[in-house]
Amino acid sequence: MTAQVIAGLDGSDESLAAVEWAAEEARVRQVPLALMNVEELPANPEIPLAQLSEAAERTAELLRTTSERLRTEHAGLEVSVVRARGRAAEELTAAAHTADVTVLGSRGLARMAGFLAGSVSLAVVGAALNPVVLVRAQDERIAPPGGLLVGVDVDRAPDELFAFAFAEAARRNLDLRFLHSWTLPASYGYAALMDPALGVDQSEHLARTLRDLMKPWRRRYPEVEATAKAVVGSPALQMVEASRDAELVVVGRRSRRLPLGPHLGHVAQAVIHHSPAPVVVVPVPVP
Repeated sequence: MTAQVIAGLDGSDESLAAVEWAAEEARVRQVPLALMNVEELPANPEIPLAQLSEAAERTAELLRTTSERLRTEHAGLEVSVVRARGRAAEELTAAAHTADVTVLGSRGLARMAGFLAGSVSLAVVGAALNPVVLVRAQDERIAPPGGLLVGVDVDRAPDELFAFAFAEAARRNLDLRFLHSWTLPASYGYAALMDPALGVDQSEHLARTLRDLMKPWRRRYPEVEATAKAVVGSPALQMVEASRDAELVVVGRRSRRLPLGPHLGHVAQAVIHHSPAPVVVVPVPVP
């Protein structure tokens, strides 16, 4: 694996936002940044050669001007350009296997409809062996976001998730918020309504468990302020709501390959589609 950050660039507003985020990530990691463009094979073989040539020239100019601007704005940042030809999802996934982090744009829809990541971004997120970040073109939140939010399941709390979150928080000088969401078993029935303390006690127990899991990482990163919270409710809804005041959201993805291909859990799917903040998906190996 090469120590670098890769950013997908195709000229869209989303990809330009991803490039800006990636440049800052490369700076704080002190590694080179590679701008990658994939020329999709034409679906229609009868497209005039002149039209294809013009598109190639526009892409070359985009890569040139963007790389030059980034070198000017981020003194000392090493920026390279990578051009590939083929299927975008496959080429970007192969590149993501070799990078510390890959950053892609995430397309936005109307506010009421939420967001749509796009098929290429979802394919890369679902298959990459290393973390992938999805970035929105615009952040319409009024209050300035802050802190790094991490969704975690205390029953399956992988080291990869803690390692990425604490290291990223230390690099960016951000506070960490770990969030675990849970629901009472249906067998509790009306007991949960009659005795609210049932939920409170369980949340406190789960929060203590989460803090115990954090202890070795706190010792490794004593400069990072990290808190743990357990709440009752749908994990997907709780994470999306909590993401509204986060600067960065981190979720895990189990990297077991299913018969029909890589799979994203419903919590990761919800956060990817609806979080206004950039979302990092960290692959977690499954035995």
